[in-house]
Amino acid sequence: MGRIFVPNQGEFPTTADAVIIGGGIVGTATAFWLSQAGTDTVLVEMRAGLSTLTTPNSVECYRKQFTEPALAALAAGSIDIYEHFSEVIGIPEIDINLTPQGYLFYTDRASSIPELRAAVEQHRSLGIPDSDFLAADDLRSRFPYLGANVKAATFRQRDGWLDSHAATQGFARGSRAQFLLSTKAVDIQQDSRGIAAVVTDRGTISTRTVVNAAGPYAGEIGNLVGLDLPVTPVRRQKAYLAPHPLIPQNAPMTIDLEREVYFRPETGGALIGWVDPAEPPSAPTENPPTDRYFAAETLQLLGQTIPFWNKLAEDLSSRDIRTSAGQYVYTPDDQPLIGETPQVPGFFLNCGYWAGVMLAPAAGQRTVRLITGDLPAQDNPLRPTRFEEGLSLEGSSFLRGRKET
Repeated sequence: MGRIFVPNQGEFPTTADAVIIGGGIVGTATAFWLSQAGTDTVLVEMRAGLSTLTTPNSVECYRKQFTEPALAALAAGSIDIYEHFSEVIGIPEIDINLTPQGYLFYTDRASSIPELRAAVEQHRSLGIPDSDFLAADDLRSRFPYLGANVKAATFRQRDGWLDSHAATQGFARGSRAQFLLSTKAVDIQQDSRGIAAVVTDRGTISTRTVVNAAGPYAGEIGNLVGLDLPVTPVRRQKAYLAPHPLIPQNAPMTIDLEREVYFRPETGGALIGWVDPAEPPSAPTENPPTDRYFAAETLQLLGQTIPFWNKLAEDLSSRDIRTSAGQYVYTPDDQPLIGETPQVPGFFLNCGYWAGVMLAPAAGQRTVRLITGDLPAQDNPLRPTRFEEGLSLEGSSFLRGRKET
């Protein structure tokens, strides 16, 4: 079982086969698979707990509805792991509260209907046979809360959401790794062979392998080895609304594609959000600010296609709303960086996520296969060198936070 602790001087490990930097779900899943492979693994996390920065500030959802082949493959592998989570980690009592209530992407514009049909065709070509196109009549009969102006949607019933904190803790507990909390990586030493050690504010760990899974701080970790990684943090906000009888608790994750707003049920209430494509890049921070009127703006946008939100908004007070913020991380093609950097032997990336919770289990597994040599670098389409090789292809999946231009 993994050990999660704040190390004192006598407990601090001075050597490891591999050191992972970052204790969100991406780093912790990587630590699980790396330790399962028989590698002496240490993870360092600057905060006082695992899954306390980006991971819990997500909407904690998962879906197979990706149009990029590389992301679709990671999503499929990750969902399979989530659906059998307690068996995978070997702890029967772990419950990640998997809730497969579906993912619904809808539009109120006739001009967008061909794009939705094309997305479903692409899903099916990628081995997702249960992604469906729904026309207006069928759509409103299944989801009667939608307005009369909604014209079409894509839907997959087995998509949904989970408890990402429980999943992170499960990966840690089921591993054989050490997780050092309140331990910040401040330097990475190199020698003629590449990676030599990770220097933290509590001591130095000699190692030949480092995995950068530092989320919004991945760029800063890259700087420690002289790399300028193509990663851009962007603030994303969400709001929790207290229980209200108008909120349908059997609803799927419901997304208005034209306004990039969404809601899903949550403990009698709802999580709502707006993925504003005009949000500027921001420096990595542990405390992203929230906008005072974010929830009101989001409700106004939701109300344009879902009438009950307009009525519900009239009943809300500030006591019923809790807004929080985290950071997505984007790359030039909106797909993560996974693999070893040729400039620094032994320095591996598993970062650059706007969909970290969705992809973390299989992405961590892939990273470990690259480290152990089980997967050749040229067979990994998400390798960091893809941009220089001219192999990147801008993403087209819905709700990734980028508008097509």
